[in-house]
Amino acid sequence: MKKKNIIDKNFLEKIPARNEEIGWKNEDDGLITLEVKNTGWANKLAQVFFKRPKVSYIHLDKMGSFIWPRLDGKINITELGKLIDEHFGKEAHPLYERLAKYLQIMHSYHFIKWVE
Repeated sequence: MKKKNIIDKNFLEKIPARNEEIGWKNEDDGLITLEVKNTGWANKLAQVFFKRPKVSYIHLDKMGSFIWPRLDGKINITELGKLIDEHFGKEAHPLYERLAKYLQIMHSYHFIKWVE
């Protein structure tokens, strides 16, 4: 039996917000770069023994760069999807499936949190 890709309506009502500990900047090309500090004892060991950087830079694509500044903790996923659809049109489709997966990944890396 094939599993359907269904997004729960309650999920679309969630409100995402950027993690305040994540720095970010707009680059000259209009894209956004996240600046993630590598903290904790495991990261300290990796920095000393494996020459890992103290800060990792994550370069967002154009859609991610459109989404990131709007993750202000004020709009839910449905409203965010409408803004994306207005800006990108068919290029963003399947819209809510992609947006849900993107936000789940951002949450798993602690780049965003859910506003209660």
